[in-house]
Amino acid sequence: MIWAFKIGILDIRVLDIVDIAIVAYLLFSIYKLLKGSVAFNIFIGLALLYGLYVLVNVLDMKLLSLFLTNIGNLGVILLIIIFQPEIRRFLLYLGNTTLKSRSDFFKRIFPHQEKLFTADTMELVKELSEGIIALQKDREGALIIITGNAEMQEIEESGEPIDAHISGHLITSIFRKESPLHDGAVLIKHHRIAFARCILPVSAQEELPDWVGLRHRAGLGVSEIHDVLAIIVSEETGNLALAEKGELTEDLDLEQLSTRILKYL
Repeated sequence: MIWAFKIGILDIRVLDIVDIAIVAYLLFSIYKLLKGSVAFNIFIGLALLYGLYVLVNVLDMKLLSLFLTNIGNLGVILLIIIFQPEIRRFLLYLGNTTLKSRSDFFKRIFPHQEKLFTADTMELVKELSEGIIALQKDREGALIIITGNAEMQEIEESGEPIDAHISGHLITSIFRKESPLHDGAVLIKHHRIAFARCILPVSAQEELPDWVGLRHRAGLGVSEIHDVLAIIVSEETGNLALAEKGELTEDLDLEQLSTRILKYL
């Protein structure tokens, strides 16, 4: 039996409310992921086209309805091709949100004491800070990705394997202009420098400030797809920026950066 209740002359089922809530959540998630990108304009155009299709059916305009139906059948294939990055981001977003909600649920049921940071984590922050200070001093640009438990096979395969102990001097050496490894990003995985010269996806967001260059867009782009922390050192100004979950935070000092790294880890 489906629960139902009346509001005035309306007979509303509980499942109708659930149905509306799910659709609203999906539309909001799509809007959040596409906002600021070229794909958002395409999505709006498709929504208008669908509205026209509904209107044509209501008016019983058979020829135009047939025309739009054929375009729609072909459009499904084109949409999968055009929106492939956005579809991937959307599925990852749903998966990450579900896992985070499940984790928070168990934390509320089984509260535990705050874990102390390990020696490896504190050393990582210390060595990163030393390397960043040297890079800022010499106006050397850098892009450092802390991956945590994220699976990034395609990005790892694009880089050079390092598998070295975290060292501020090594980070500085990698990003020197004379180094053959200075282009691309350094990947830190399991508290070790795992890969260098990695190629990252570039963000297509249109609402970014004018000062945001390719290095910042690459850091932002990888954070849109993977659950990572991207640290960007500006070559022009030496300023620190950080990208996480598709959001860019600029003009950080080392203390703020250290806090964000510790929170992420």
